[in-house]
Amino acid sequence: MQIGIVGKPNVGKSTFFGAATMTPVEIANYPFTTIEPNKGVAYVRTPCPCKQMGVTCTPHNSLCIDGTRMVPVELLDVAGLVPDAWQGKGLGNKFLDDLRQADALINVVDVSGSTDIEGVPGEPGSHDPAEDILFLRTEIDCWMREIIKNGFSKIARAARMQGSKPEIILHERLAGLNVSEAQIKEALKTVPLPEDPTKWDDDLLLSLCSEIRRIAKPMIAAMNKADIAPEGNIERVQSVNEMCIATMAETELALKKAAAGGLVEYTPGDSTFKIADGVAINDGQRKALDYMAANMEKYGGTGVQKCIEDAAFKMLDLIAVYPVEDENKFTDHFGRVLPDAFLVPRGSTAKDLAYRIHTDLGDKFIRAVNARTKRTIGADYELQDGDIIRIVANK
Repeated sequence: MQIGIVGKPNVGKSTFFGAATMTPVEIANYPFTTIEPNKGVAYVRTPCPCKQMGVTCTPHNSLCIDGTRMVPVELLDVAGLVPDAWQGKGLGNKFLDDLRQADALINVVDVSGSTDIEGVPGEPGSHDPAEDILFLRTEIDCWMREIIKNGFSKIARAARMQGSKPEIILHERLAGLNVSEAQIKEALKTVPLPEDPTKWDDDLLLSLCSEIRRIAKPMIAAMNKADIAPEGNIERVQSVNEMCIATMAETELALKKAAAGGLVEYTPGDSTFKIADGVAINDGQRKALDYMAANMEKYGGTGVQKCIEDAAFKMLDLIAVYPVEDENKFTDHFGRVLPDAFLVPRGSTAKDLAYRIHTDLGDKFIRAVNARTKRTIGADYELQDGDIIRIVANK
């Protein structure tokens, strides 16, 4: 699974990415600091079955900290987007192309309003951050529309003669964007198109692309720099985006570095931290830590970890499942206990899991076993969060 970190230049995207992944990136106070996309790994937290099942797990593809499984997700930090990027302005189409495989987007917004629409720094309150949400949606919608329109006339005439269904035509155009035919079909319920594809005009396609983007590239707003946001700015962003989290990426990054240096005790996602026992701090450090603690109390934490987890568990509605080879010992071929945690969409089946593990396992699927209940389950069994599953397949 891949989550794209998006937004205009100079709003703290690279700081957010660095804080989430602890991957070194260039962070600077000017537009287009990021040119090539940065890739890194962050973790989402979910209860590990180890304590429930009374075993000590030996994770392979993830981590387990005191009964909390830390499952990796890929983050992609791409170049900043400016108005009319879909027409090639700024790093335009490169930015958009980098987002092709993203399953969800975190739109990092400078909620302090201290950067204009182009990403040029100013004073807090000099810009309405709600505009940044609206323009970014428009850029992605227009980009999708142009992909559909590119060489479309010939395709539309052929499709009209063949009587092709709209979702099939559109899927052929958008397959490279990790958009499924089912997602397009769902969008068409809201924005139906004429049966004749030669009559699909720009306005209709833009409306449809807006709906496809909402379904296929769901977006959460990270209201960054919340600690210096003027009154009313957070409410303005919340009024235009369904899912919003107040974030302080600089605080998260500082705390992770302080924790790594033994100065504080802090677990990502916690609403507070404490100064490590026996550590002496100077007045400047205490002032900075007091400032961070006060704002974390106000917002319930830095918001960085919550953004990533809400993207995975609320927007994408993923669940964690644990495939094993021995349903009694909960082990794999190497004897590792609960080795792997897979994130799959809610509604996935036992056979979907088999294919996720390996194509051959899916092709040769016979049945599965729910290791919690020891009951045999079929291909259509709908996986539940925390399931431990053994797949039985032909040799």
